Amino acid sequence: MSHHLLLIIHLLAATIWVGGHLVLLFGILPGVMRTRNQNTLLDFERKYEPVGLTAMAISIITGIMLSYKYGVTVSQWFHFANPIENVVSIKLLLLFTTVLFALSAQIRVLPKLKHSNKKLPEMAVHIFCVSMLGVSMLIVGSFVRFGGV
Repeated sequence: MSHHLLLIIHLLAATIWVGGHLVLLFGILPGVMRTRNQNTLLDFERKYEPVGLTAMAISIITGIMLSYKYGVTVSQWFHFANPIENVVSIKLLLLFTTVLFALSAQIRVLPKLKHSNKKLPEMAVHIFCVSMLGVSMLIVGSFVRFGGV
């Protein structure tokens, strides 16, 4: 697959992933926190999750493919030996942190949120953090255009 087409797919998937979280953070969450109605949040999560997780998976796959196209193979991840390796490694660290927040939300917060709104503040923190991690990945990724970080 050509580098340009791969990049377009990666950016579209990232747009869906990060955009969905920003809609959740700025469009859905304020009303949920005001009304303390967790069902609005749970409805959005149920509808967005299949699309968002698919977009995230596509972003991960295309990101790895782009990494290889830049000559940064798995054996070079986390070496921080050159600017492009830095971008790849930082994005992977941000991704792993995102996965930890997602697991925490799925295992600890959402099951309790389905029965009570007491976990809304903790869920709001998770939503904020995952959204900011996604934006951070976009910003770090943009540095490839300038040769890395």
